Amino acid sequence: MSTPALFKGRHFLPEIILLNVRWYWRDALSYRDSEEMMQERGVEVDHSTINRWVLKYALELDKRIRPHPKLINDSWRADETYIHIKGEWKYLYPCC
Repeated sequence: MSTPALFKGRHFLPEIILLNVRWYWRDALSYRDSEEMMQERGVEVDHSTINRWVLKYALELDKRIRPHPKLINDSWRADETYIHIKGEWKYLYPCC
């Protein structure tokens, strides 16, 4: 999906939409806080509109920001092991 098609038919500029979505994600602002900040900048937008923007563009922006998520699970398991107890090596195995 190209960027112009992504924002086609919107009443606000893509920069305003992306700014509000970013504020919601990054700064953990509420929709009403974002609405108030936009009013301070002279842009009248309702908090429910910002909610719709976040719901519509969140997944698409996440795909574009992180196209290839890295693997985070590099754990491994051992079925058997030896442990040192009171100067003696003991075999430890899973019971369940």
